[in-house]
Amino acid sequence: MAEPATEMAQAASGARRGRASGGGAARRAARTAVSIETARYIERNIPNLDVLNEEALAIIEANAETVLAEIGVNFVDNPEALARWRDAGAEVEGERVRIPRGLARQLCATAPGSFTQHARNPARNVEIGGRNLVLAPVYGPPFVRDAAGGRRYATMEDFRNFVKLGYMSKWLHHSGGTVCEPTDVAVNKRHLDMIQAHMLYSDKPFMGSVTEPVRAADSVEMAKILFGSEFVDQNTVMTSLININSPLTFDSVMMGALEIYARANQACIISPFIVGGAMAPTTVAGTLTQVLAEVLAGVAYSQLVRPGAPVIMGAFVTSIDMNSGAPTFGTPEAALITYGAGQLARRLGLPYRSGGSFCGSKLPDAQAAYETANSLNMALLAGVNFMLHACGWLEGGLVSSYEKFVMDADQLGALHHLARGIDMSENGQAMDALREVGPGGHFLGCAHTQANFKDAFWRSDLLDYKPFETWDEDGARDTQTLASLRVAKMLGDYQQPMLDPSISEALQSYIDQRKASEPDAFG
Repeated sequence: MAEPATEMAQAASGARRGRASGGGAARRAARTAVSIETARYIERNIPNLDVLNEEALAIIEANAETVLAEIGVNFVDNPEALARWRDAGAEVEGERVRIPRGLARQLCATAPGSFTQHARNPARNVEIGGRNLVLAPVYGPPFVRDAAGGRRYATMEDFRNFVKLGYMSKWLHHSGGTVCEPTDVAVNKRHLDMIQAHMLYSDKPFMGSVTEPVRAADSVEMAKILFGSEFVDQNTVMTSLININSPLTFDSVMMGALEIYARANQACIISPFIVGGAMAPTTVAGTLTQVLAEVLAGVAYSQLVRPGAPVIMGAFVTSIDMNSGAPTFGTPEAALITYGAGQLARRLGLPYRSGGSFCGSKLPDAQAAYETANSLNMALLAGVNFMLHACGWLEGGLVSSYEKFVMDADQLGALHHLARGIDMSENGQAMDALREVGPGGHFLGCAHTQANFKDAFWRSDLLDYKPFETWDEDGARDTQTLASLRVAKMLGDYQQPMLDPSISEALQSYIDQRKASEPDAFG
């Protein structure tokens, strides 16, 4: 199915090249476009929090090698993957792959320690790895919630709204992927509309589809229309989420998508999906052993497909309530695993994905705020390089919340400021202020304060700091009410970033042809 898709993309790209970059219409659009401020990705000037000593790290790494060599991992319904592993020196028995000690780590060595993901607006490019942190919104919920309509199935209109909110959010660096699952479009075709929405309604980097290999192929072909085939061949323009079917199982759907992206030199987050006590052991060390074993096998396989393909070590971690079986978030155990996995990722020399605005609450309430704050700060201190679900997550990931999206996105500003660390420049030392004010004075009017007050402190653009009387006169509005008003304002102020009309037409032509090539399927 990928070959006809490629032909359609080439035809569309050829039509684009035949136009003079949109001509006067494109130039007029450029003159009237509104520039939306986006903060540069975070570059940490604070230390990572390391919770494991050298002995503990060595034990976990040795145990992970034992898991791969003696227990093994399953690559299901994927004879090509089994053949690759056999040729690489692994023992293959049925669908079980046992990887000799050291082989997976040796294969992982060709994966880059960092890479640039290009956006269609080069000013929005992000560098993933090193001491950087890139923030992306919620991913995957089938439901949405807002204060007016409550909880309901997501639609394509909701999807476009969340892309617009992400584009308008200063502290988000990335447009993300499945910001919600639009259930009003056929399952086998919605990915086309979703990728198109990221391309049209934002100029930030975005993620590709992974729900079927052919949908990954569509994502690559659409990227070639947007960026040009040669550019995509030589650069990374998508980062996509490949979940491992924990424990120790690599299914053909996810691996098929990984194969498409790796061959195209597009980045994959290879991420165990860990629910402690259900899909991993109940202990921190046991879970870290499983996470590392799964990551080693997944990253190594990506390098068997194409040495040097960019990958990110992922760790999605939660535990369960042993009474109800429901997932729990913002817990001490999840924090310890996230910190420990960060140390393991750095020892492997790989970028690290984890964290998010995790919570189990049904509403954007105090529970949501506590759990989310724990999760966001944990991810910053763990050395995470790519944080999916950084805003909008509600109800254990079942819901994308409009109000919580803007509440979380606002709080991401605090992460930016904390990551700066302490300014020890002459201005940061503030000795001139201390000399000017002296004993018994105040600093409100001194020259140093006047020079620094605009940028001295992070200030929320959402939360209320008014005196009680003013707050009461304004309607005694709670945070969810303020967030609802902010959502309406952001969507009302939204203006689509300029894109060459010939590219938009080529994308639409590709989508129309792909949709016409097969009947709708909602199953």
